[in-house]
Amino acid sequence: MDLPRNAFKAALKDGRKQIGMWVSIPDSGVAELLAGCGYDWLLIDTEHSAMGAVETLPLMQAVAPYPVSAVVRPGWNDPVEIKKLLDSGAQSLLIPYVQNAEEAAAAVAATRYPPLGIRGMAGTTRATRYGAVADYATRAHEEICVLVQVETAEALGNIEAIAAVEGVDGIFIGPADLAASMGYPGQGSHPEVKAAVIDAVKRITAAGLPAGFLSLDPAMLDAVNEAGGQFIAVDVDMVVLRREAAAKAALWREKIG
Repeated sequence: MDLPRNAFKAALKDGRKQIGMWVSIPDSGVAELLAGCGYDWLLIDTEHSAMGAVETLPLMQAVAPYPVSAVVRPGWNDPVEIKKLLDSGAQSLLIPYVQNAEEAAAAVAATRYPPLGIRGMAGTTRATRYGAVADYATRAHEEICVLVQVETAEALGNIEAIAAVEGVDGIFIGPADLAASMGYPGQGSHPEVKAAVIDAVKRITAAGLPAGFLSLDPAMLDAVNEAGGQFIAVDVDMVVLRREAAAKAALWREKIG
């Protein structure tokens, strides 16, 4: 069996814009439902959800038959977490809180087998199709997509150095933590934060990498899109559920008086 192709990584290399949805509900049925809604990628989040590596596996299996790519975010830039997610079949990872080139290089190394990195060897895993991909150990890195998340003012200052790290395939801007680091906690759309985000998107693009972003503010999403953002997450599953459920309840409370 040949090494599975990473359609998301290929799209980024080709410069095609990719819209995404955040998945934080640890339920394979919800993930499967979202997989059929027309998004290019779904971010399975273990940093800010109840999910761990074990819970991501059924979600990845649920979305696999659909024309959508699963991207998984570990809880930290931790080679043990990264190893488990890769062995479970994740091919695209979003590594949180990368502050500088050294941390970006460590994230890349965690996704590579020696001599290119430090990933531990394992043969009978979902990643290898349970041993069916004969050349997995020598070729796995070709289809692994490493996205690093810059989410502080300090990290923004290191964008060019981070972008220059071999093996980094994209840079994602985390607006919530960025806003907090700039002194505006809970204000991800503050004018100064917005200006910093737009500047960062332009610098990432100028450095030759795709820029990613997530926001619940349509104006922020539009601004990032216009600035050249390439992989943009436009909503969060829990937010969609609560927003629509609350709106329906409010509508019917008004109807019944």
